[in-house]
Amino acid sequence: MRSRKPWVAAGQAALLLGAVTGAVLTSRTEDWQPWPLPLLLLALAVASDHFAIETRRIRISATHFALVVAMVLLGPAPAVAIGLASTIVDSVRARAPRDFVIINLGVYSAYPLLGSLAFRAIESQLGLDAHGTTLLLVVFGIYLLTNVMNFLMVVAPVCALDGVSLWARTKAMFIPLIPAELAIALLAVGVVAVYETVGLTALVLCTVVVFTFQYLLHELLTSQSRAEALEVRGRQLASLQLGVISALMHTLDLRDRMTARHCAAVARYSREIARELGLPESEQELVHTAGLLHDIGKFVFPDHILKADVPLTERDWQIIRSHPYQGAKIVSQVDGYGPISDIVLAHHERWDGEGYPRRIAGEEIPLASRIIAVADTYDVMTARETYREPVSSMEAMRELQRVAGAQLDSQVVDAFITLLARNDVAFRHGEDADFDAELALEERVSAYVQATETEPA
Repeated sequence: MRSRKPWVAAGQAALLLGAVTGAVLTSRTEDWQPWPLPLLLLALAVASDHFAIETRRIRISATHFALVVAMVLLGPAPAVAIGLASTIVDSVRARAPRDFVIINLGVYSAYPLLGSLAFRAIESQLGLDAHGTTLLLVVFGIYLLTNVMNFLMVVAPVCALDGVSLWARTKAMFIPLIPAELAIALLAVGVVAVYETVGLTALVLCTVVVFTFQYLLHELLTSQSRAEALEVRGRQLASLQLGVISALMHTLDLRDRMTARHCAAVARYSREIARELGLPESEQELVHTAGLLHDIGKFVFPDHILKADVPLTERDWQIIRSHPYQGAKIVSQVDGYGPISDIVLAHHERWDGEGYPRRIAGEEIPLASRIIAVADTYDVMTARETYREPVSSMEAMRELQRVAGAQLDSQVVDAFITLLARNDVAFRHGEDADFDAELALEERVSAYVQATETEPA
């Protein structure tokens, strides 16, 4: 990058010298009349730079508007003088680095000169009428052409200094501004259209319009920037919260090898049962997520309970019966996961009211909890990674039917058995279930952010 700096600076200095020379050689006394006009345009350019809209990617001011009006209504020398004066004032105010000051001086002297000379040549060639449509079209074209020229002359040297892609900068900094620039181009055309009739009053009125437009655009871009920042923070928060829960599950898996696999299998079975029952997609996703997290409360278990390597005491059973409550407490820490917390809390309740922790019965138990209870019972009986001898899928189905109406919801049991009977044996066992695959953390974070964005204030 250092080797390119002298060449860039020398090029911009030559551009500046050439532009100033050209402005002097083409200057005419009448170009500076009426004298309030160049002063008003200079004031507009300086003030617009002072109140410029600056975001992370772009900078917007009405300086180009003032320069184009100067190119058309005055001439090369006033346009170059306004460009140089406004650039010097802005550079001092912003304490810009020397390299960028040289670049800006070269650009804001060169393109006003070229634009003015181009307009003068077209005007001479076509004999433009001050009130004709052709003149207005030429002004519009000059605005757009010099706008592109301005951007390329500023950004190309900066890209050379920074060693970045010009096209990437164009997509990020120029293309998003095209609608706004088209609107300001029409304002410039309007000033030229009415200037001969109304005089400086037209410019004053359009100046007010330009600054109003600039202010509204500033508010819009500020709002968009805040929205983008909030979205980033939302994603970071969601990723952190869900990542912590995922980490807890994986830590539990390290202590108890089968837990994460079991939760993945229960989640997969639960979603399929919900679909079989005709629940909407949102409810299917809800029960799937709750299935993934239903045993997270086991994180509080001592190792001897997890490994079942000693006979369990009454105190141990109290700890076991507390895991729905502990799990619900952990899950409730994630914003928006309140319904999942309620499902986790009730997944060990029984249809006959003999479950825990609240001993609720029948349809008092959330349907999602009843679904998870069936899937949980089936996987515990059939999984090979367990501390008890697994049974076949057919035996497990017979056991589900036996306890239906007492421990489990008969309707949910019937739906699951129908589902199992319709699918092959591979579906009947959850050994291939994978917690990370079922979690799909990135998708879950995106869904979380979208949900929080659409919540009413």
